Amino acid sequence: MTEWSRDLPRPDRALAIAAHPDDVEFGCGATLARWAQAGTAIVHVICTDGSKGTWDPHANIAELVERRRQEQRQASIALGGNGTVEMLGAVDGELEATLDVRRLVAGAIRRHRPDVVLGHDPWRRYRLHPDHRAAGWLAVDGIVAARDPHFFPELVDPPHRPRSLLLFEADEPDHLEIADGASLALRCAALECHRSQFETTHLQHLDGTFDEQLATFRVRERDELAGMGALDGAPLAEAFKLISEL
Repeated sequence: MTEWSRDLPRPDRALAIAAHPDDVEFGCGATLARWAQAGTAIVHVICTDGSKGTWDPHANIAELVERRRQEQRQASIALGGNGTVEMLGAVDGELEATLDVRRLVAGAIRRHRPDVVLGHDPWRRYRLHPDHRAAGWLAVDGIVAARDPHFFPELVDPPHRPRSLLLFEADEPDHLEIADGASLALRCAALECHRSQFETTHLQHLDGTFDEQLATFRVRERDELAGMGALDGAPLAEAFKLISEL
């Protein structure tokens, strides 16, 4: 039986590492929103440029990349952050957990000095998207590199050891961060900042007018958090694998 924990102490600083623009909001948006409303400084580190995020074969990719960068900044602000977003710039769909990218992730952790890091679970079985796998390894490996002084000695900022790691989309979740109507609404508001994704991940296969599709999307998000909360008897929550021995 899984022994569940709930609600870490509110961190002063939280850093979320994800493969694409909008992954953070889907993975931990309500948690970041609740923390930010209570005073946590939140930072997004997005590994790729989001350039595959369209079904239009004739899309202007340079314009899409810039649009997704702006949407991610708007989403950070919608969650309650100040728009601090670092885009590492790997080509969408081609992210690899190389030493060069690990250096960038470790540098961000040292620079922002988070109490909690959040990222994709790289151990999740049957995950199809290679970027999500790679971003998960970069988060895990980046923490190790950020905490120890002999990794990447050329980095300017001193080593930093986060207190906890929360892995979203977890293969074996064991921790809930409790959500409520307010944090759910902020999660949805942040997701809706990613308007370029309405044709793909957000409103695909939804019937009705745009307003009806958007209402259905919000119900779907509530159902998602209700399902995660039900794992341990909470009305609404986001579920994670918690790793505290960092």
